[in-house]
Amino acid sequence: MRLGRRLELELLAVPQAVAALRQTVRQHLGKECVDVQLCVSELLSNVILHLGEGTPVTLRVSGADGGLTRVEVTDPDPGAIPVPARAADYDESGRGLALLDAVSLRWGVVRGEDSKTVWCELGDA
Repeated sequence: MRLGRRLELELLAVPQAVAALRQTVRQHLGKECVDVQLCVSELLSNVILHLGEGTPVTLRVSGADGGLTRVEVTDPDPGAIPVPARAADYDESGRGLALLDAVSLRWGVVRGEDSKTVWCELGDA
């Protein structure tokens, strides 16, 4: 998946934005991108769940070195670092970072003074 340009959006993290962002990312990439869309959904959903609805975020989708696609979500809480949970078979939540880990090549967190960015990189489709 080679990106001709970078997508950057500032928005409020609300449940209604998740589906809209998946569609925006698909249109930006110009083709099916299920894994990228999944990562966008999970990263935004984590902000909603752990920081609350209405948290301002910045989403970035861009090409990275080596033909990778990079997804980043920046939020204003440098202290709330995502940690993978161990969801039981019947738990309804707790699998977001496990899904991110499964579909991406790598992921991580960059902490700033007044924000953090959770990112992941995916290989070309």
